Amino acid sequence: MTTPRILTIILNYRTPDMTLRALAAARDAMAPLSGEIVVVDNGSGDASCEIIPREIAARGWDRDGRVRFYPSARNGGFGAGNNFGMAQGLSDGGRPDYVYILNSDAFPDRDAIDVLLEHLEAHPEAGMAGSYIEGEDGVPHQTAFRFPTIAGEFEGAVRTGIVSRFLSHAVVPLAIPEGPARVDWCAGASVLMRQDMLDKIGTFDEMFFLYFEETDLCRRAARAGWQVWYLPRSRVVHVGSVSTGMKTWKRTPGYWFDSRLHYFVKNHGRGYAIAATIARLSGEALWRLRARLTGRPFGAPSGFLRDLAAHSLRAAVGRKNAAHPGAGASIVEDLK
Repeated sequence: MTTPRILTIILNYRTPDMTLRALAAARDAMAPLSGEIVVVDNGSGDASCEIIPREIAARGWDRDGRVRFYPSARNGGFGAGNNFGMAQGLSDGGRPDYVYILNSDAFPDRDAIDVLLEHLEAHPEAGMAGSYIEGEDGVPHQTAFRFPTIAGEFEGAVRTGIVSRFLSHAVVPLAIPEGPARVDWCAGASVLMRQDMLDKIGTFDEMFFLYFEETDLCRRAARAGWQVWYLPRSRVVHVGSVSTGMKTWKRTPGYWFDSRLHYFVKNHGRGYAIAATIARLSGEALWRLRARLTGRPFGAPSGFLRDLAAHSLRAAVGRKNAAHPGAGASIVEDLK
């Protein structure tokens, strides 16, 4: 029996120090395993392309050939950057058996990758497996989910207990499983994917700049008969939103709305996407009315409801989706 080989990919976008920390943790986790680590700079346009390879060499991480650095000429988003890393393959030209995606602000425990590998090796019907993720403060992050639906859009927006109980089957975030569990999709901060599966369903859809790309990949996997698993024994510390700045968004960027719309249209059709948006708008409106009456904060970036409605209207009249190729410059500006 041959030893499975893993291609680990870490995508950097203007976080060189954090990326090096993630790389150090990944090297420890990969030490007992066969494979290599590829660090991709996703068109950062800062000093990342000098800092990261210099530090890799200074720390001797490239001496055994297990760590390589590649700069991408463009920032095509999370999916495009990871696809670029997968395209580099193993240094001997061979095909990996698995691809492990790790965020640049995520730090796996020493056995985190091995736990994922053991499960996929024991379950040939499983196409990918994701980790239990917690913050540096020890608070668990939500990383196991159901697929988004019309009902799920309404439930998530209205934020009312009685509605959530009635629509419990549609709640997108799952209660964090205590043991191995099948899920619809898991967050891409730490996920091991079977190469056989990728060969059949393809890699990330690069029409998604940021967000919904792993949801779409898991949807395609499910349709092709592959399972997705959540494994709480695989533990990863995740800072979260370091590259995107999501935690401090004052306004939701256009690429989030673009990705959301592309997901629904691609997987369910335009009519379903319209209905999902109406459900989201209705739920948000009801929540805001309730929040005003009770003096609660809205809990959403400024202008979210207006931006969602305006984005949907522009899409309905056929305005080009900003997440499509050729519009990357405007999206990159949103990240700055």
